[in-house]
Amino acid sequence: QEDDDACSDYGSRDKPGTALGRTVPDGNVLFPDIFQTDNLLFYERFKAYQDYILADCKASEVKEFTSEYLEKVLEPSGWQAIWRTNVFEVLVEVVDVECSALKAVVRCSEPLLCESRVSTFTSESVRELLELKEHQIPLQELWVVYDESGEFDQTALAIEHVRFFYKCIWRTWDEEEEDDFDYFVRCVEPRLRLHYDILEHRVPSGLVTDYQNLLSQCEDLYRKFLDLRSSMSSSDSDSEVENVSMVEGLKLYEKIEHLKQKLKLIENPLLRYVFGYQKYSGLQAKGLRPTGAKITHVVASTMMAGLLQSLIRDKLCPESHGEELEIQFHSDPLAAVNACYEGDTVIICPGRYVVDGVFCIADSIELEGYGLPDDIVIEKQGRGDNFVDCTGADIKISNLKLVQHDAVEGVLNVHHGKTTLENCVLQCETTGITVRTAAELVMKKSDLYGAKGAGVEIYPGSMCTLLDNGIHHCKEGILIKNFLDENYDIPKITMVNNMIHNNEGYGVVLVKPTIPSDVKDISAVKREGMFVWGLDLITFPLFSDLENTRAHPGSESACVEALGHEELPECITADLERYEQAVIAEQAESNYEIANELGATSAKKSQMHKKRLSELGITEADDNLMSQEMFVSIVDNQFKWNGKGSFGTFLF
Repeated sequence: QEDDDACSDYGSRDKPGTALGRTVPDGNVLFPDIFQTDNLLFYERFKAYQDYILADCKASEVKEFTSEYLEKVLEPSGWQAIWRTNVFEVLVEVVDVECSALKAVVRCSEPLLCESRVSTFTSESVRELLELKEHQIPLQELWVVYDESGEFDQTALAIEHVRFFYKCIWRTWDEEEEDDFDYFVRCVEPRLRLHYDILEHRVPSGLVTDYQNLLSQCEDLYRKFLDLRSSMSSSDSDSEVENVSMVEGLKLYEKIEHLKQKLKLIENPLLRYVFGYQKYSGLQAKGLRPTGAKITHVVASTMMAGLLQSLIRDKLCPESHGEELEIQFHSDPLAAVNACYEGDTVIICPGRYVVDGVFCIADSIELEGYGLPDDIVIEKQGRGDNFVDCTGADIKISNLKLVQHDAVEGVLNVHHGKTTLENCVLQCETTGITVRTAAELVMKKSDLYGAKGAGVEIYPGSMCTLLDNGIHHCKEGILIKNFLDENYDIPKITMVNNMIHNNEGYGVVLVKPTIPSDVKDISAVKREGMFVWGLDLITFPLFSDLENTRAHPGSESACVEALGHEELPECITADLERYEQAVIAEQAESNYEIANELGATSAKKSQMHKKRLSELGITEADDNLMSQEMFVSIVDNQFKWNGKGSFGTFLF
């Protein structure tokens, strides 16, 4: 009993009664209730595999460690289970267990309870099948019958852990992987996390489909590879056919390795989105309408005469456009956007519009609200991956409020081209805005809040201009993705006069890898607007100067001036002036710190690139890399009440 308790992952057997729930089996046959074990939480499975079953075993030791675990916790006999296959279900009694083979020795219950999905498979067929299997069946095919005493809790849980492991975690090729690493850390944990991320809708459905397809392809190819290898090993000839088989085997092996690397990318939470976003690159623009006409689409839930008159006066007057306008009316903004061709305009009238779909904007169009953003609300209904996806060359969105619920990805994704966002309100659910590689975002006079991730994510090789915005009440304000990899270009970032406040973490976060020890640290010294990086002199345009921030004083200093110094006693005036100066200096320091760190990282990339070229025997300067020099303008931004401070670096 002491051994059993030592290996028990849930509760103690000394406590009377079961700690597990019960569930009624599906079907027409009145089977007894079974233990409900398929609803375990992530940490429960994690703890079981890490602490009790696999520990620090290698891939080749998995079956041995699992067998040892089962020896300690399984009741050897005296319990009933439902034996389930794709064809039938039957109630059996367990008379013994073969832990080393992960099998149980069973016999049919009396009277026999059986339900078959195939009319030709009868009770007699079940008995014959058991005889053929020598009454030994895999533990994964058994669902333990409920017992309120608690005596069989550990048996039910142990079988559930084995069943889940071989269904969701184990891959047929794992045993042939390198055996130098901890199998739990390398394979079990990332696959388990991915499984629960998918269950909890934290992974885009497109990426889930990609993963399942890749897994299926890899399993099919691996089976072919094993069959080919088996046929080669059973043949002693050194014929031409054998040589052809070897070449075919090598090709299969290469394909399998390629698919396995893709699977690992998706299993890694830090890398899966870098891999996953590629699926949007195929979104095709319609181009110009065949007739060459450009249409103005008007969206209104109800069109009143007064509203129509105002629209004609402000937006649809032929005199203001110089030509007769073709107008289409819609009640749904998503239908209006889907009807657009290159150069069209969508005008959305005041109202609350609930959409169940994704705005995929692949052409250069204008999407504008007629009125104030809070009066023109587009709300995403239903659980979905995306809200607005932009791939057009020049997209303009203005005067709208976008409200997101139950999302997996951000409220706005700029995948390609340029998107300009002006005077908008974004109420986010997960990430706010994502600016992908080679895309450009210009965001002006907008308000973004509520993201459980970053308010704005900036990918390497992108351009991001943020002017006069508020970014607040997010997990992080702005997150700048790692761009040190040699395959990435340096992003171009402009941040002027933004208010970044009340975020849980940092105002701005830079993600970058830990630099290998063979790349020496670079010390930066500011000299007359230039930086010296070792022996290389590099300048970064528009670095914020401490004096520049006085051009736009913070809100605190504005309040001080509003009070009027002449109305205050001299001692209070002096204190306020000192506070005003301290606030200005603090904001200036935050702007300077961000620009400085981004510049230093850019220079470090340059140094690493030169080192790689030097190792290859190339000593000439790489003009392409130098032309990618990071453009940073971090001026007059205010950072207030962010949980961890204005700026931080996340190393991985």
